[in-house]
Amino acid sequence: MNKSTIRLLAAAGLGAAAVALVVGCASGSGKTDVPLPLARNIDIPRYMGSWYVIANIPTWPERGARDAVESYTQAADGHIDIDFRYRKQEGDGELKHMGSKGFVSEQDGAIWGVQFVWPIKADYRIAHVEPDYSQTIVAREKRDYVWIMARTPTIPEERYQALVARVAAMGYDVSKLQRVPQAAR
Repeated sequence: MNKSTIRLLAAAGLGAAAVALVVGCASGSGKTDVPLPLARNIDIPRYMGSWYVIANIPTWPERGARDAVESYTQAADGHIDIDFRYRKQEGDGELKHMGSKGFVSEQDGAIWGVQFVWPIKADYRIAHVEPDYSQTIVAREKRDYVWIMARTPTIPEERYQALVARVAAMGYDVSKLQRVPQAAR
C-alpha cells in the first residue's frame, strides 16, 4: 500500500469513528426507539404550585441537592414561571434558586419547552400525573434526565416503587435514579 491509500483508509476510519460517537451521544441513555408516553389532558392551572423532587436522574446543578422543590406559576401571557429551589448537601445548606420559563407547546399540555437561557428551550415532558395531581413524572425524549415529584416531601415506599417501575418501563436506566433528601416538614 502506498502512503495516499493509507491516509485515505485512516481518514475513512476516523470519519466512521466520529459518526459512531455522534450517533452514540445523540441516542441518550435509554430506549429512544420507543415513544415516550405522555400524560393526557393536563389541567395546567391544577398542575401549578409546588412539587417536591422525590427522586431524579439529576442535571449538573441538581447533583448533591437536597430539599429540592420546583414551583410553577402561570403568567398572564400563558408562559410558566418556574422557580427551582434547593440546598446543597455539603456546606452551609444555603437555599439556592434557579429560575426559568416554561412554554406549553402541545395542546394536551404535556410537552413544554423550558428556557434557562434565551433562545434555547429544553425538552420537558409530563409523562405521568396521578388523577388527583399528587405525583408526577417529568421526562425527556432522550431518556437522559427524569424527575419523580410529589405535592408532599415524602411518599409511601410502595408508591415510590410503582413510580420507579413506570420510569423503567419508559426506557430509563433506573440504576441512575437518585432519591432527593427532603427535610422533615
